[in-house]
Amino acid sequence: MKLYFNPQSRATITKWMLDECGAPYELVPISLEKREHKTPEFLKINPAGKLPALVDGDAKLFENTAICLYLADKFPEAKLAPRIGDPQRGRYLSLMVYSTSQLEPAMGDSLMKLETPPQRGWTDFKTALDVVEGELGAGPFLFGDWFTAADVMIGSMFIWARRFGGTPDRPKLEAYVDRLLARPHGLKLGK
Repeated sequence: MKLYFNPQSRATITKWMLDECGAPYELVPISLEKREHKTPEFLKINPAGKLPALVDGDAKLFENTAICLYLADKFPEAKLAPRIGDPQRGRYLSLMVYSTSQLEPAMGDSLMKLETPPQRGWTDFKTALDVVEGELGAGPFLFGDWFTAADVMIGSMFIWARRFGGTPDRPKLEAYVDRLLARPHGLKLGK
């Protein structure tokens, strides 16, 4: 597998997932300054010209949620996802998509101090925080003691927010982020 990577990009999330899976992979450095992500060769992998992008044989993937879903299913021995048919699979898929369809844009609005009008299609940041806190429940992770790819996706949003000074004043979520960062393969920004 090849991960097209820049440490200042969302590709760090895919790297975290690959490491949690114990997957063998090669990092292919991409210079954003040189616009290597806009070359015709790269656009054949990700037509949006963004990172991350992952190539696994003939499979070409982009977008962290898609890549994490793919990797969790490809490496079932890592136990990062409920199996198809497991009743928890629906909640898992919902949380995976929630991370980028609701949480990330709401967080972006909050960081930029923008109001989130209802016609935008996503919720406001306070509501997103309430949802994640509710889903976290009493467990250390979203599925209790079980760390999953949903923690990679949801947790990475809060780790990135912490980097940009947008951490919520929510002790439960801050403790969650601390637990994620303490993992041996936890997200390493800028590395």
